Amino acid sequence: PPLRLMAHCPAMCAPRSQGGDHSIGFPTVRGIASVTTKKIGIIHVDRHADIQETDLDERMHTTPWFHATNLPNVSPLNLVQIGIGGWQVPRPAVEEIVNRRTNVFTMGDIEELGIDKVAEMALERAWDGTDAVYLSYDIDSLEAAFVPGTGWPEPGGLLPREALKLVGLVAKEGLCGMEIVEVSPPYDVSDITSLMALRIIVDTLGSMVAHGKMGAHKHIIDKEFVPF
Repeated sequence: PPLRLMAHCPAMCAPRSQGGDHSIGFPTVRGIASVTTKKIGIIHVDRHADIQETDLDERMHTTPWFHATNLPNVSPLNLVQIGIGGWQVPRPAVEEIVNRRTNVFTMGDIEELGIDKVAEMALERAWDGTDAVYLSYDIDSLEAAFVPGTGWPEPGGLLPREALKLVGLVAKEGLCGMEIVEVSPPYDVSDITSLMALRIIVDTLGSMVAHGKMGAHKHIIDKEFVPF
């Protein structure tokens, strides 16, 4: 389970969670938050906000950041969401974005500012007053034509080269963990979605290694694992 996986952070270079439903975002961040007194920022790349309290009266893939930013050492002010847009950002999520003062970069912002500037601004907000940053990457942030193997494809997203550049820029400052989510092999064509997810992971890790940041987060692990 994500909580127990993240509890072993001291023995790991950079904990990673790979696979399916984005609801894992909450327990993975909670796992890291539970073994540190330090503050954690989040960079979330997605076409959807995923910050409403419930969806169809349940906690599910559209709700992780509502609950994660309720943790005592994970502030919504340090949650940065990149690529948000399309028709699938429901009103309850927008209300939470406004009320919690999270940081949102839409696809329009990316087009206007460019990947380099968005990454710079995202890092500034995520690292403001924090000691580590977690990366959550939803594969549906990419243009739907490139990632058929996902449950909620959204036209108008990132190009693959933009996505790879973005994660490389974000990761060079160091990460305490990451996840790649919403990859669904039964929906895939010629494994292109799975291959893209793999490249995102490899490019993220490669950037951390190239900039001497692999394992740099270990100093934040300063207490025994206590679930909360």
